Amino acid sequence: MADIHIADFYKDAARILVQLYNQFPRPTMLFVEDIAGPDTPDEFGLHSPRHQSCLSTMLWLAQTGYLRYETLVRQEAIDQAVLTQRGFTLLASPLPVHDVVGFEALPHDSDAPDSDTNPSDDVQAAARADNGVQLLRDVLKHGSSTAIEQVMLELFRQSRHHP
Repeated sequence: MADIHIADFYKDAARILVQLYNQFPRPTMLFVEDIAGPDTPDEFGLHSPRHQSCLSTMLWLAQTGYLRYETLVRQEAIDQAVLTQRGFTLLASPLPVHDVVGFEALPHDSDAPDSDTNPSDDVQAAARADNGVQLLRDVLKHGSSTAIEQVMLELFRQSRHHP
């Protein structure tokens, strides 16, 4: 049986990193519900284990140097969240992921070269398509939990080379 909490961790981490990359370099309020989905606290004000796990993923990413934030807003969000240099360069760099189980890379509509394009444009489009954040976007949209796990593990492995 698969460890569902680990699959949720990888998916949450991927969504968090993509969302912060999309806002970079502007600090932003990152809400748990935007990542893990809606949650209603129980009669004692406690959130579900799923909500708490997503929040813990945000905090773990901060503790391990992928993002930073200024304030924890109750158990709802982190405020002024932004990727660190390590997080940004990791996502912006090419990521050598090949043969990911449960994922077949699809061509990117915005990066599809026209017949009249310059060959250097094709190289730039290919470089953008293979960077960490584009792979995360694609695997979140089209991949399985196994594919998300493989891409995230490769990102974490590559992060050893990004101080």
